[in-house]
Amino acid sequence: MKKYVLLGALVLQSMLLAAAKDYPASLFGIRGDGSTLNTRSIQFAIDYISQNGGGRLIFHVGRYLTGSIHLKSNITLQLEEGAVLVGSLNPFDYDKKIFTALIFAYDQHDVAITGKGVIDGQGRALAANVTANVHKGLLKDLFRNDRPEADVRAMIINFRNCRNVLLRGVTIRNSASWVETYDQCTNLRLDSIYVDSKAFWNNDGIDIVDCDSVAVTNSYIDADDDGICLKSHDATKFCNNVLIRNCTIRSSANAIKFGTASYGGFRNITMINNRVFDTYRSALALEAVDGGFLENVLVDSLQSYNTGNFLYLRIGERVAGKKGRLENIRIRNVYAEVPAGKPDVGYDYEGPIEDMPRNITPAIVIAGMPDAKISGVVLENVDIKFAGGGNPLFAKIGLDELDKVPERANAYPDFSMFKELPAWGAYIRHAEKIEFLHVLLNCEKKDYRPAIVLDDVSGSKFDGARVTEPGAGKKPTVYRHK
Repeated sequence: MKKYVLLGALVLQSMLLAAAKDYPASLFGIRGDGSTLNTRSIQFAIDYISQNGGGRLIFHVGRYLTGSIHLKSNITLQLEEGAVLVGSLNPFDYDKKIFTALIFAYDQHDVAITGKGVIDGQGRALAANVTANVHKGLLKDLFRNDRPEADVRAMIINFRNCRNVLLRGVTIRNSASWVETYDQCTNLRLDSIYVDSKAFWNNDGIDIVDCDSVAVTNSYIDADDDGICLKSHDATKFCNNVLIRNCTIRSSANAIKFGTASYGGFRNITMINNRVFDTYRSALALEAVDGGFLENVLVDSLQSYNTGNFLYLRIGERVAGKKGRLENIRIRNVYAEVPAGKPDVGYDYEGPIEDMPRNITPAIVIAGMPDAKISGVVLENVDIKFAGGGNPLFAKIGLDELDKVPERANAYPDFSMFKELPAWGAYIRHAEKIEFLHVLLNCEKKDYRPAIVLDDVSGSKFDGARVTEPGAGKKPTVYRHK
């Protein structure tokens, strides 16, 4: 029922936007010559249209240079084909709220960015100028890892506490930080957008934070950091009713991930017919590591090619005394390939080189905690191709010494955090009610490890599961410990 309510709200939103009055940018002296700084004239236009009942500010062919602008209720930025909204290279042309951004909308409703135009943050050059100003002492920053913090580098879109938000058709590229962040928004729709952001570090393609009723559809995301990332920053709020459908994602981190920030939680998340490729970390990473909950997730029809790991589920305790909860996850109709090499070789900002030599992490890692077990995970009709070739001379952890695998309860979560693991197909620890239904695990080269290792797992079921591995001999397919 909630999906129909969301659809109805989005249809109504589109009708209202279509009926709004149109204003050409040129009416306000906004120049598309690529050199005139239009910040004040664009903001004047937004304010004027808002004061006169709302409407569309239309940008025709040209390059429109600007610093920070603030959208208001009932305003659409319409970028026609050939129109490029260009972020200034001067860090002092940007405002900062919680974050620094090019386009803000806080506490607004019925706001939109539409059309076939482009928003270009010029992020690489902008980040270099931020760095230069930190060195001059003009900007104060922690400057960790030899780069300025993400909140002082301008992201492109930062919307907070807005309702009825629409992005459709636009291309967003070259952010100096996270590309788009939507925080505590309701009725958010991102449709047919193209994100190309490999300009600098922390280039998450889409960040959705504690939002309700969200649809990300028919979009393409190519980002240095996580592709689509759900977060929960507020322990009293959570992401709810989120649909990710018909999207293609590449990342030098994780393709679809939630929640490195998981203070509140995530509920009712649906992902249908998505495709992942050339992704350094996991195709799908679901994490409850900051005390929040993660429940009721459905993944259907996912294709994953050339990724470091297919599935990573994790409960942690990064906030002392607060353990997460992760349950009721159903993943079905999947094809995945996990190669031997580094999946993002050749991209502008690659993921870090892992400690070598070491064996490839299993295609599936499900890791709870002894007193906080992952519960109710079903994999159905899943076909995984794994490179194999695990070498027992590389930091081997044998089946008789599984206690050597560290818990790492307060560590930053990612699929390789445990280093060597004793399975090649699926390593499952501290979990219950795990079902593999018609799961095919295909290992291309002989591996010293068994396909599946269960450590402190109860209520597991393997119905129609099949393993192929050359030279496996009498090695057990499933090894149970404890």
